[in-house]
Amino acid sequence: MNLLNIYLSFAKVGLFTFGGGYAMLPLIESDIIQKRGWLSMAEFANIVGIAEVTPGPIAVNSATFVGYKLAGIVGGLVATLGVITPSVVIVLTLAALIQKYAQTTMLGRIKAGMRPAVAGLIAAAAISVARVSIVEPRSVAVAAVAAVMTFVARINPILVLAACGILGAIIFS
Repeated sequence: MNLLNIYLSFAKVGLFTFGGGYAMLPLIESDIIQKRGWLSMAEFANIVGIAEVTPGPIAVNSATFVGYKLAGIVGGLVATLGVITPSVVIVLTLAALIQKYAQTTMLGRIKAGMRPAVAGLIAAAAISVARVSIVEPRSVAVAAVAAVMTFVARINPILVLAACGILGAIIFS
């Protein structure tokens, strides 16, 4: 693998990711793990976990961590640049177009079609990570605690991750 391949892989992820960072996870899995074999699914699940608890968008954090794992600091920078370049170009272009066409019904229809697709991409990412992360009764318990804390108690996700990290340190020792 070389830096150009890392850049192009993450530029492709950045170009085709709509709906936020979680929607990019299936694309990374497909290209980086399945197609190129640069990481295992377990390594990727660990990277997603680390990216989740560090400040900043998960898309950028994941790209940075994967790039670093592949080629050190330069790889992290190249992957990060790759994942953000398409967004910067697209956002600047769309900002001008959306102002011009904001009231058209076609734009509303396009957005209405993209929202459920994004939900599907996020669900696919969750299932992929769950397959390697929720593998025994203890991990099921941690996942259940996280779900209850998030959906029932409405606890901040950062606090949920911190609490589950502490729980993991206790029950996985």
